[in-house]
Amino acid sequence: MTIAVVPNRDSMHSLGAAIAGVLRAGDVVVLSGALGAGKTTLTQGIGRGLNVRGDITSPTFVIARVHPSTIDGPALVHVDAYRLGSFVEVDDLDLDASLEESVTVVEWGEGKVEGLAADRLHITIQRQLGDDEDDTRHVELVGVGARWADVDLPAIGGAE
Repeated sequence: MTIAVVPNRDSMHSLGAAIAGVLRAGDVVVLSGALGAGKTTLTQGIGRGLNVRGDITSPTFVIARVHPSTIDGPALVHVDAYRLGSFVEVDDLDLDASLEESVTVVEWGEGKVEGLAADRLHITIQRQLGDDEDDTRHVELVGVGARWADVDLPAIGGAE
């Protein structure tokens, strides 16, 4: 487990790009955090690090977007599971059809997408409590499964 202290939006993008550096086709990333925590901002950094095409915005209303690679790397499949109630609804998206050749990032996926892959990276983003002026986030990265056993997870802005 790694906890990164992320002071601002640019640092969240940098953390996402650093995370992209350890991702490969077939990886599933599950993002958790309150509304406005920075899940989409982190995904934008991951997309930049993977060199994918298209603006990365919250897929809340379309549920899933595919961003193809511009450098012959894995595509980024960006999913918002907020409005999905269960793994059955996630399964209906047929994400496993592209799972092996893509990096799949799922916002609000905790408790809904664990059936997609035994190996996955869970990322939880928390804002500083009680201070609306402070943009600092604590980002916890936890690798689950053999895939992540020996991976050094990045920590931008310092680790705790």
